[in-house]
Amino acid sequence: MDLILWRHADAEDGRPDLQRELTGKGRRQAARVAQWLDAHLPKGFRVISSPAARARQTAEALTRDMEIDNTLAPGASVQAIVKAAGWPSGGGTVVLVGHQPDFGEALAYLVTGREEGWRLEKAAFWWLAEQPVIVKAVLSPDLLKD
Repeated sequence: MDLILWRHADAEDGRPDLQRELTGKGRRQAARVAQWLDAHLPKGFRVISSPAARARQTAEALTRDMEIDNTLAPGASVQAIVKAAGWPSGGGTVVLVGHQPDFGEALAYLVTGREEGWRLEKAAFWWLAEQPVIVKAVLSPDLLKD
């Protein structure tokens, strides 16, 4: 199984939190990363998004055919993230779109076995392969050209 944890792109400030949308910068970030992912993902990948508007809009840059999982909302536990992905035995490739610090903590746990406060930049992702965990790619949108 391959798992991609993709943090939502740059979003507006304000409340209510779940309704915050992407900024123009965030839409451009999501589009750049989605273009790279689209060129590298195998056919048949799944996308599962947090219910937050900014996460859904980030995922929509890649596909309109996504699942929404309420357990990926801001504040998701490492266990909820791992379960939503079906890691490690779910098979195929799964792209989760969610939030920091949740994804940073999940990445630290998946790579090191400890929940630590790793930081994932806006619109960046980590691509992991199954046990033992192999990091296949780490990409931030500022590394991609418009």
